[in-house]
Amino acid sequence: MTIVDQFESMFRSAEREIFRHERVKIDSVLVVTDRDEEKAKSFGNEARRFLGVVSADEKVRWRDVNGSEFQTAGELLTLVESAGPDIICTYRNLHSSAWKWPYSLGTHVDLLTQHTSVPIMLLPHPDADRSAKHAIENTDTVMAIANHLTGDDRLVNFASRFTQDDGTLWLTHVEDEVTFERYMEIISKIPAIDTDEAREAVRAQLLKEPQDYIDGCVEILTASRTGVRVEHLVLFGHHLSEYKRLIVRHEVDLLVLNTKDEDQLAMHGIAYALAVELREIPLLML
Repeated sequence: MTIVDQFESMFRSAEREIFRHERVKIDSVLVVTDRDEEKAKSFGNEARRFLGVVSADEKVRWRDVNGSEFQTAGELLTLVESAGPDIICTYRNLHSSAWKWPYSLGTHVDLLTQHTSVPIMLLPHPDADRSAKHAIENTDTVMAIANHLTGDDRLVNFASRFTQDDGTLWLTHVEDEVTFERYMEIISKIPAIDTDEAREAVRAQLLKEPQDYIDGCVEILTASRTGVRVEHLVLFGHHLSEYKRLIVRHEVDLLVLNTKDEDQLAMHGIAYALAVELREIPLLML
């Protein structure tokens, strides 16, 4: 490696993504159900209690949609486009009995997550009776996760917006151990590269970048959201099992995650797996 290459590597290593904090503006919430008018209102009231960070503002407009207002996924999309909400609050498997099984979100929710830019607040199904004991009470423990948290200001800002005063916001990044080991196996077959040195250096750098970004988030959010504790976790592990363990351990009330993928129409892998399996707590799907 030349001196120029060494200098360039050092310079790039010192670069840091700077978090920009902006308060997420919410003027309207659309609560979508497949129930009759009375039960739709009941679910809407539950959503308003849970989202006290939003409903405390009397200027926010809430609309409860009952099952008679739409049937097909296309009709739901038209309804959403007409209402123009800032947040959609609903549950999986609308107009379907498939909520009884842990295999899908249903056609309606799939369409909303991929064909609208509106964030989806996905609450546990009201008939399923599988909510965690601490779920749907408040948002005093919120966790933001991403495959690459670094530079994802929107994700962090939404997570901050939904964390109530005196609550805790967890910023987490899990580097996939399986992928890391796969690349290390390839590196071990290249004679010109010292495998042990590469393992140590690559592992450290993979953790350093998200940690640097999160450190900046913690500093700025601590100053701008006084009273909210900002905690962080950056580690190696298996994505799905590690996130599930962290959510249970810290009794997370709301999980905030990205669901859009620029390279494909379908929801990206880890987001879909989490959305399908984590049926006990609310999810905010961006």
